[in-house]
Amino acid sequence: MKPKLGIAVVGVGGAVGTTMFAGLELLRKGIIGKQGLPLAEFCGTGLVPYEDIVVAGWDLYGSHLASAAEEHDVLTYKQFNAVEGELRSAKPWPGIGDPRFVTHIHGENLIAAKGHRAAVERLRSDLEAFSETCEAVVVINLASTEKLAAEGNEILNSHSAFEKALDENSTAVSPAMLYAYAAISAGVPYGNFTPSVAADIPALIEMAEGERVPIAGKDGKTGQTFIKSVLAPAFRSRALKVEGWFSTNILGNRDGLVLSDEESLASKVKTKSSLLDDILGYKVEDHLVDIRYYRPRGDNKEAWDNIDLTGFLGQPMQLKVNFLCRDSILAAPLAIEIARCLEMARLRGESGIQEQLSAFFKLPMSRSETSEQAFHKQEAKLLDWLEPSV
Repeated sequence: MKPKLGIAVVGVGGAVGTTMFAGLELLRKGIIGKQGLPLAEFCGTGLVPYEDIVVAGWDLYGSHLASAAEEHDVLTYKQFNAVEGELRSAKPWPGIGDPRFVTHIHGENLIAAKGHRAAVERLRSDLEAFSETCEAVVVINLASTEKLAAEGNEILNSHSAFEKALDENSTAVSPAMLYAYAAISAGVPYGNFTPSVAADIPALIEMAEGERVPIAGKDGKTGQTFIKSVLAPAFRSRALKVEGWFSTNILGNRDGLVLSDEESLASKVKTKSSLLDDILGYKVEDHLVDIRYYRPRGDNKEAWDNIDLTGFLGQPMQLKVNFLCRDSILAAPLAIEIARCLEMARLRGESGIQEQLSAFFKLPMSRSETSEQAFHKQEAKLLDWLEPSV
Protein backbone atom coordinates (compact mmCIF):
# COMPACT_ATOMS: atom_id res chain seq x y z
CA MET A 1 0.00 0.00 0.00
CA LYS A 2 1.37 3.41 -0.97
CA PRO A 3 2.15 6.04 1.70
CA LYS A 4 -0.47 8.78 1.69
CA LEU A 5 1.98 11.66 1.46
CA GLY A 6 5.49 12.11 0.11
CA ILE A 7 7.42 15.23 1.11
CA ALA A 8 9.92 16.23 -1.57
CA VAL A 9 12.49 18.32 0.28
CA VAL A 10 14.80 20.85 -1.36
CA GLY A 11 17.94 20.36 0.72
CA VAL A 12 17.01 16.94 2.08
CA GLY A 13 20.61 16.29 3.14
CA GLY A 14 20.69 19.27 5.47
CA ALA A 15 20.26 19.10 9.23
CA VAL A 16 16.52 19.79 9.11
CA GLY A 17 15.87 17.46 6.18
CA THR A 18 17.67 14.50 7.76
CA THR A 19 15.93 15.20 11.07
CA MET A 20 12.56 15.12 9.30
CA PHE A 21 13.42 11.84 7.60
CA ALA A 22 14.75 10.19 10.76
CA GLY A 23 11.96 11.56 12.95
CA LEU A 24 9.21 10.11 10.77
CA GLU A 25 10.98 6.74 10.65
CA LEU A 26 11.38 6.76 14.45
CA LEU A 27 7.68 7.59 14.83
CA ARG A 28 6.78 4.74 12.49
CA LYS A 29 8.81 2.35 14.63
CA GLY A 30 7.22 3.64 17.85
CA ILE A 31 10.61 4.66 19.28
CA ILE A 32 9.73 8.32 19.91
CA GLY A 33 6.58 10.15 20.94
CA LYS A 34 4.94 13.16 19.31
CA GLN A 35 6.46 15.88 21.45
CA GLY A 36 7.22 19.02 19.44
CA LEU A 37 4.62 18.28 16.75
CA PRO A 38 2.07 21.07 17.31
CA LEU A 39 -0.78 19.41 15.37
CA ALA A 40 -0.35 15.92 16.83
CA GLU A 41 -3.65 16.16 18.71
CA PHE A 42 -5.56 16.63 15.45
CA CYS A 43 -5.68 12.90 14.72
CA GLY A 44 -8.53 11.80 12.48
CA THR A 45 -9.22 15.35 11.27
CA GLY A 46 -8.14 14.89 7.68
CA LEU A 47 -4.47 15.59 8.25
CA VAL A 48 -2.28 12.75 6.98
CA PRO A 49 -1.05 10.55 9.89
CA TYR A 50 2.67 10.91 10.54
CA GLU A 51 3.15 7.19 10.05
CA ASP A 52 1.83 7.56 6.50
CA ILE A 53 4.44 10.11 5.37
CA VAL A 54 7.73 9.48 3.54
CA VAL A 55 10.56 11.91 2.76
CA ALA A 56 12.85 12.20 -0.27
CA GLY A 57 14.34 15.09 -2.18
CA TRP A 58 17.19 17.03 -3.73
CA ASP A 59 20.57 18.02 -2.34
CA LEU A 60 23.85 19.28 -3.73
CA TYR A 61 25.65 16.68 -1.60
CA GLY A 62 25.05 13.20 -2.99
CA SER A 63 25.96 11.08 0.05
CA HIS A 64 23.22 8.92 1.57
CA LEU A 65 21.36 10.45 4.49
CA ALA A 66 23.19 8.33 7.08
CA SER A 67 26.39 10.14 6.18
CA ALA A 68 24.60 13.50 6.32
CA ALA A 69 23.00 12.71 9.69
CA GLU A 70 26.38 11.77 11.14
CA GLU A 71 27.82 15.08 10.00
CA HIS A 72 24.96 17.16 11.44
CA ASP A 73 25.00 15.25 14.76
CA VAL A 74 21.39 16.01 15.70
CA LEU A 75 20.21 12.45 16.43
CA THR A 76 21.21 10.59 19.58
CA TYR A 77 23.36 7.47 19.17
CA LYS A 78 20.36 5.25 19.93
CA GLN A 79 18.12 7.08 17.44
CA PHE A 80 20.72 6.94 14.68
CA ASN A 81 21.25 3.20 15.17
CA ALA A 82 17.50 2.56 15.04
CA VAL A 83 17.07 4.13 11.59
CA GLU A 84 20.57 3.84 10.10
CA GLY A 85 19.39 1.31 7.52
CA GLU A 86 16.64 3.60 6.27
CA LEU A 87 19.00 6.58 6.21
CA ARG A 88 21.58 4.61 4.19
CA SER A 89 18.97 3.61 1.65
CA ALA A 90 18.00 7.24 1.01
CA LYS A 91 20.16 9.11 -1.48
CA PRO A 92 19.38 12.69 -2.58
CA TRP A 93 18.40 13.48 -6.13
CA PRO A 94 20.75 15.88 -7.97
CA GLY A 95 19.85 19.51 -7.32
CA ILE A 96 20.33 22.98 -8.78
CA GLY A 97 23.36 24.91 -7.61
CA ASP A 98 24.22 28.50 -8.51
CA PRO A 99 27.16 30.27 -6.77
CA ARG A 100 25.65 33.62 -7.70
CA PHE A 101 22.94 33.01 -5.09
CA VAL A 102 24.70 30.82 -2.46
CA THR A 103 28.46 31.21 -2.14
CA HIS A 104 29.53 28.84 0.65
CA ILE A 105 27.91 25.59 -0.57
CA HIS A 106 29.73 23.71 -3.32
CA GLY A 107 28.24 20.25 -3.73
CA GLU A 108 28.94 17.85 -6.57
CA ASN A 109 25.43 16.36 -6.88
CA LEU A 110 24.27 18.75 -9.60
CA ILE A 111 21.60 18.48 -12.26
CA ALA A 112 23.26 18.20 -15.66
CA ALA A 113 20.94 20.49 -17.56
CA LYS A 114 21.61 23.43 -19.85
CA GLY A 115 19.23 26.25 -19.14
CA HIS A 116 16.28 26.93 -16.87
CA ARG A 117 13.72 24.96 -18.91
CA ALA A 118 15.84 21.81 -18.89
CA ALA A 119 16.41 22.13 -15.14
CA VAL A 120 12.69 22.53 -14.51
CA GLU A 121 11.90 19.47 -16.61
CA ARG A 122 14.38 17.44 -14.56
CA LEU A 123 12.74 18.60 -11.32
CA ARG A 124 9.30 17.75 -12.68
CA SER A 125 10.56 14.32 -13.71
CA ASP A 126 11.76 13.72 -10.14
CA LEU A 127 8.36 14.75 -8.78
CA GLU A 128 6.56 12.51 -11.26
CA ALA A 129 8.69 9.50 -10.30
CA PHE A 130 8.17 10.23 -6.59
CA SER A 131 4.41 10.57 -7.07
CA GLU A 132 4.30 7.01 -8.39
CA THR A 133 5.43 5.76 -4.97
CA CYS A 134 2.86 7.65 -2.86
CA GLU A 135 -0.67 8.98 -3.16
CA ALA A 136 0.22 12.69 -3.04
CA VAL A 137 3.33 14.89 -2.99
CA VAL A 138 4.19 18.24 -1.38
CA VAL A 139 7.42 20.22 -1.91
CA ILE A 140 9.10 21.91 1.06
CA ASN A 141 12.10 24.18 0.52
CA LEU A 142 14.75 23.69 3.23
CA ALA A 143 17.72 24.74 1.08
CA SER A 144 20.42 27.20 2.09
CA THR A 145 19.43 30.86 2.25
CA GLU A 146 19.96 32.65 -1.05
CA LYS A 147 21.07 36.23 -1.55
CA LEU A 148 18.30 38.80 -1.79
CA ALA A 149 16.69 38.90 -5.21
CA ALA A 150 16.49 42.26 -6.95
CA GLU A 151 13.20 43.76 -5.78
CA GLY A 152 11.04 45.31 -8.45
CA ASN A 153 12.57 43.28 -11.27
CA GLU A 154 9.88 43.16 -13.94
CA ILE A 155 10.36 39.43 -14.62
CA LEU A 156 9.09 38.72 -11.11
CA ASN A 157 5.90 40.72 -11.49
CA SER A 158 3.82 38.61 -13.88
CA HIS A 159 3.51 35.00 -14.92
CA SER A 160 4.04 35.82 -18.60
CA ALA A 161 7.20 37.84 -17.86
CA PHE A 162 8.56 35.00 -15.74
CA GLU A 163 7.93 32.48 -18.52
CA LYS A 164 9.88 34.70 -20.89
CA ALA A 165 12.70 34.93 -18.35
CA LEU A 166 12.89 31.14 -18.24
CA ASP A 167 13.11 30.98 -22.02
CA GLU A 168 15.93 33.54 -21.97
CA ASN A 169 17.77 31.87 -19.06
CA SER A 170 17.67 35.14 -17.12
CA THR A 171 20.31 35.46 -14.41
CA ALA A 172 17.65 36.98 -12.15
CA VAL A 173 15.92 33.60 -11.80
CA SER A 174 17.24 31.82 -8.73
CA PRO A 175 17.30 28.08 -7.91
CA ALA A 176 14.59 28.65 -5.27
CA MET A 177 12.33 30.14 -7.93
CA LEU A 178 12.97 27.20 -10.26
CA TYR A 179 11.99 24.66 -7.59
CA ALA A 180 8.84 26.64 -6.80
CA TYR A 181 7.95 26.96 -10.48
CA ALA A 182 8.52 23.23 -11.07
CA ALA A 183 6.24 22.30 -8.17
CA ILE A 184 3.45 24.69 -9.14
CA SER A 185 3.58 23.75 -12.83
CA ALA A 186 3.31 20.08 -11.80
CA GLY A 187 0.26 20.83 -9.60
CA VAL A 188 2.22 20.07 -6.41
CA PRO A 189 1.67 22.21 -3.27
CA TYR A 190 4.75 24.20 -2.24
CA GLY A 191 5.99 25.56 1.10
CA ASN A 192 9.03 27.82 1.52
CA PHE A 193 10.68 27.30 4.93
CA THR A 194 13.62 29.55 3.96
CA PRO A 195 14.08 33.34 3.66
CA SER A 196 14.89 32.93 -0.04
CA VAL A 197 12.68 34.65 -2.61
CA ALA A 198 10.65 31.91 -4.27
CA ALA A 199 6.87 31.46 -4.57
CA ASP A 200 6.27 34.82 -2.86
CA ILE A 201 6.93 36.77 -6.07
CA PRO A 202 3.82 38.07 -7.91
CA ALA A 203 4.59 35.94 -10.97
CA LEU A 204 4.43 32.65 -9.07
CA ILE A 205 1.54 33.73 -6.85
CA GLU A 206 -0.41 34.42 -10.05
CA MET A 207 0.64 31.06 -11.44
CA ALA A 208 -0.35 29.18 -8.27
CA GLU A 209 -3.81 30.75 -8.34
CA GLY A 210 -4.22 29.93 -12.00
CA GLU A 211 -3.07 26.33 -11.56
CA ARG A 212 -5.09 25.99 -8.31
CA VAL A 213 -2.03 25.00 -6.27
CA PRO A 214 -1.72 25.83 -2.53
CA ILE A 215 1.46 27.71 -1.56
CA ALA A 216 2.82 29.01 1.76
CA GLY A 217 5.90 30.70 3.23
CA LYS A 218 8.27 32.12 4.09
CA ASP A 219 11.08 31.42 6.57
CA GLY A 220 10.07 28.99 9.30
CA LYS A 221 9.34 30.63 12.66
CA THR A 222 11.14 28.31 15.03
CA GLY A 223 13.00 29.92 17.93
CA GLN A 224 13.85 33.54 18.62
CA THR A 225 11.25 35.07 16.28
CA PHE A 226 8.60 32.73 17.69
CA ILE A 227 9.37 34.01 21.20
CA LYS A 228 9.30 37.58 19.89
CA SER A 229 5.85 37.05 18.33
CA VAL A 230 4.59 35.81 21.72
CA LEU A 231 6.17 38.50 23.95
CA ALA A 232 5.51 41.57 21.80
CA PRO A 233 1.67 41.22 21.91
CA ALA A 234 1.89 40.86 25.71
CA PHE A 235 3.86 44.12 26.00
CA ARG A 236 1.31 45.87 23.80
CA SER A 237 -1.62 44.57 25.86
CA ARG A 238 -0.01 45.98 29.05
CA ALA A 239 0.92 49.29 27.37
CA LEU A 240 4.61 48.71 28.03
CA LYS A 241 6.54 50.66 25.43
CA VAL A 242 9.42 48.82 23.80
CA GLU A 243 12.30 51.29 23.57
CA GLY A 244 14.77 48.81 22.15
CA TRP A 245 15.12 45.12 21.33
CA PHE A 246 18.52 43.60 20.69
CA SER A 247 18.51 40.06 19.31
CA THR A 248 21.60 38.00 18.62
CA ASN A 249 22.08 34.40 17.45
CA ILE A 250 25.09 32.13 17.30
CA LEU A 251 24.96 28.82 15.45
CA GLY A 252 27.47 26.52 13.82
CA ASN A 253 25.54 24.34 11.37
CA ARG A 254 25.46 24.57 7.57
CA ASP A 255 22.78 27.24 7.77
CA GLY A 256 25.07 29.34 9.94
CA LEU A 257 27.93 28.89 7.48
CA VAL A 258 25.79 30.14 4.60
CA LEU A 259 24.69 33.13 6.69
CA SER A 260 28.31 34.15 7.18
CA ASP A 261 27.96 35.58 3.66
CA GLU A 262 26.68 39.13 4.06
CA GLU A 263 24.24 38.97 1.15
CA SER A 264 22.63 35.73 2.34
CA LEU A 265 22.56 37.19 5.85
CA ALA A 266 20.60 40.17 4.53
CA SER A 267 17.78 37.82 3.45
CA LYS A 268 17.59 36.27 6.92
CA VAL A 269 17.77 39.55 8.84
CA LYS A 270 14.97 40.95 6.69
CA THR A 271 12.54 38.18 7.71
CA LYS A 272 13.61 38.23 11.39
CA SER A 273 13.27 42.01 11.65
CA SER A 274 9.91 42.45 9.99
CA LEU A 275 7.35 41.60 12.64
CA LEU A 276 8.03 43.79 15.69
CA ASP A 277 6.72 47.13 14.39
CA ASP A 278 3.65 45.43 12.91
CA ILE A 279 2.72 43.84 16.25
CA LEU A 280 3.40 46.86 18.44
CA GLY A 281 1.86 49.44 16.12
CA TYR A 282 4.89 51.76 16.20
CA LYS A 283 8.49 51.75 15.01
CA VAL A 284 11.08 50.48 17.50
CA GLU A 285 14.03 52.71 16.66
CA ASP A 286 16.61 50.45 18.29
CA HIS A 287 15.55 47.04 17.00
CA LEU A 288 18.81 45.26 16.20
CA VAL A 289 19.19 41.71 14.86
CA ASP A 290 22.59 40.02 14.69
CA ILE A 291 23.40 36.47 13.50
CA ARG A 292 26.87 34.93 13.76
CA TYR A 293 28.35 31.68 12.54
CA TYR A 294 30.16 30.01 15.43
CA ARG A 295 31.38 26.58 14.37
CA PRO A 296 31.72 24.89 17.84
CA ARG A 297 27.96 25.15 18.44
CA GLY A 298 26.93 22.98 15.49
CA ASP A 299 23.14 22.61 15.51
CA ASN A 300 22.94 23.88 19.11
CA LYS A 301 21.84 27.46 18.59
CA GLU A 302 21.84 30.18 21.25
CA ALA A 303 19.41 33.07 20.88
CA TRP A 304 19.81 35.98 23.29
CA ASP A 305 17.44 38.95 23.58
CA ASN A 306 17.71 42.15 25.59
CA ILE A 307 14.48 44.15 25.73
CA ASP A 308 14.27 47.70 27.13
CA LEU A 309 10.79 48.77 28.24
CA THR A 310 9.16 51.92 29.63
CA GLY A 311 6.21 51.60 32.01
CA PHE A 312 4.04 53.77 34.26
CA LEU A 313 5.66 57.01 35.47
CA GLY A 314 8.15 56.62 32.64
CA GLN A 315 10.13 54.12 34.67
CA PRO A 316 12.58 51.93 32.66
CA MET A 317 12.62 48.13 32.89
CA GLN A 318 14.45 45.29 31.17
CA LEU A 319 13.75 41.71 30.18
CA LYS A 320 16.48 39.30 29.10
CA VAL A 321 15.77 35.98 27.37
CA ASN A 322 18.42 33.34 26.72
CA PHE A 323 17.08 30.51 24.54
CA LEU A 324 19.45 27.54 24.22
CA CYS A 325 17.78 25.52 21.50
CA ARG A 326 18.31 22.84 18.89
CA ASP A 327 17.78 24.41 15.50
CA SER A 328 16.66 21.27 13.64
CA ILE A 329 14.65 19.91 16.57
CA LEU A 330 12.50 23.04 16.40
CA ALA A 331 12.36 23.27 12.61
CA ALA A 332 11.77 19.68 11.44
CA PRO A 333 8.35 19.18 13.08
CA LEU A 334 7.09 22.51 11.72
CA ALA A 335 8.15 21.56 8.18
CA ILE A 336 6.25 18.28 8.57
CA GLU A 337 3.12 20.10 9.79
CA ILE A 338 3.28 22.60 6.92
CA ALA A 339 3.37 19.70 4.45
CA ARG A 340 0.38 18.03 6.13
CA CYS A 341 -1.61 21.28 6.03
CA LEU A 342 -0.75 21.96 2.39
CA GLU A 343 -1.97 18.50 1.46
CA MET A 344 -5.20 19.12 3.37
CA ALA A 345 -5.61 22.44 1.51
CA ARG A 346 -5.16 20.60 -1.79
CA LEU A 347 -7.79 18.02 -0.85
CA ARG A 348 -10.19 20.85 0.05
CA GLY A 349 -9.66 22.44 -3.35
CA GLU A 350 -7.96 25.53 -1.92
CA SER A 351 -5.31 27.33 -3.95
CA GLY A 352 -2.87 30.21 -3.91
CA ILE A 353 -1.57 31.72 -0.67
CA GLN A 354 -2.59 29.78 2.46
CA GLU A 355 -2.74 32.56 5.05
CA GLN A 356 -3.93 30.19 7.78
CA LEU A 357 -0.39 28.78 7.91
CA SER A 358 1.12 32.13 8.97
CA ALA A 359 1.81 30.78 12.48
CA PHE A 360 4.63 28.71 11.00
CA PHE A 361 6.49 31.60 9.29
CA LYS A 362 8.55 34.67 10.16
CA LEU A 363 7.35 36.60 7.10
CA PRO A 364 4.03 35.00 6.21
CA MET A 365 2.62 35.41 2.73
CA SER A 366 -0.66 37.31 2.66
CA ARG A 367 -3.31 38.18 0.11
CA SER A 368 -3.37 41.75 1.48
CA GLU A 369 -0.56 44.28 1.90
CA THR A 370 -0.11 43.38 5.56
CA SER A 371 -0.09 40.08 7.43
CA GLU A 372 -0.95 39.22 11.03
CA GLN A 373 2.23 38.71 13.06
CA ALA A 374 1.01 38.14 16.63
CA PHE A 375 1.34 34.42 17.32
CA HIS A 376 -1.87 33.99 19.33
CA LYS A 377 -3.92 35.48 16.49
CA GLN A 378 -2.08 33.39 13.89
CA GLU A 379 -2.71 30.23 15.90
CA ALA A 380 -6.41 31.04 16.28
CA LYS A 381 -6.71 31.40 12.49
CA LEU A 382 -5.01 28.04 11.95
CA LEU A 383 -7.22 26.27 14.50
CA ASP A 384 -10.36 27.79 12.96
CA TRP A 385 -9.25 26.43 9.59
CA LEU A 386 -8.62 22.97 11.01
CA GLU A 387 -11.93 22.87 12.86
CA PRO A 388 -14.20 22.07 9.87
CA SER A 389 -12.42 18.71 9.62
CA VAL A 390 -12.84 17.87 13.33
